[in-house]
Amino acid sequence: MSHFSDDELDRYARHIVLPQVGGIGQRKLKAAKVVVIGAGGIGSAAIPAFAGAGIGMLTIVDDGEVERSNLQRQTIFRDDQLGRPKAPLAAEFARSLNPTVQAIGVAQRLDDSNVDGLIGGEDLILDGSDNFATRLAVSDAATRLHIPLVSAAAVQFQGQVGLFRGWEENKPCYRCFVGDAFDNDDCDTCAEQGVLGALAATVGSFGALMAIRSIAGIGEDVAGSLYLFDGLALDWRKMRLPKNPGCKGCS
Repeated sequence: MSHFSDDELDRYARHIVLPQVGGIGQRKLKAAKVVVIGAGGIGSAAIPAFAGAGIGMLTIVDDGEVERSNLQRQTIFRDDQLGRPKAPLAAEFARSLNPTVQAIGVAQRLDDSNVDGLIGGEDLILDGSDNFATRLAVSDAATRLHIPLVSAAAVQFQGQVGLFRGWEENKPCYRCFVGDAFDNDDCDTCAEQGVLGALAATVGSFGALMAIRSIAGIGEDVAGSLYLFDGLALDWRKMRLPKNPGCKGCS
């Protein structure tokens, strides 16, 4: 435990006492660099979970500003922050929750031209963005740079979360799952279809749990599995995703 201050030993006591985590797992979390794409409803659940868990370096990428319609699900923001950029506010929230975490906000829109610079060198990506063009740019870069990707999405009452390491043999990437049709199409976002706030939080928390398990080496490896949540039926379903031999992202 010599790597932890007294503050950290207090802060992470409930983790360290878990045999599956312990001091070794907590050190892995402290050493980890994680980037969260999107400070929306999913990010608003994942960012506090990462900060609380003691992820050492947290980067949050979002080019949006706080709108009143966000606050029904984006609970890291406040009504008196309307009109301000989300990314620096989210980083400020993470640091206020846990001052031992280095958190930075990047108020940029991620695309093919800047994605490598934004995610290169990270240990894990959690993508909670709201459009397929961003998601596919992130997936292709994650596969190219060999960075594990947790992809989490929520719309209406439906959620889906998966862990992808598409550079590995027999492991699909996110593009294997959705195909190429959405590269330049923002499709249906929450603004058009709606989303229950607590559903987005459920999916974001589940994505953070999946990421923390991966970083700390807890439990079985679930890369290549997709978890589907039906918020009306209150039912989780797990499915194995095949690798697409013709995928332009990973094959």
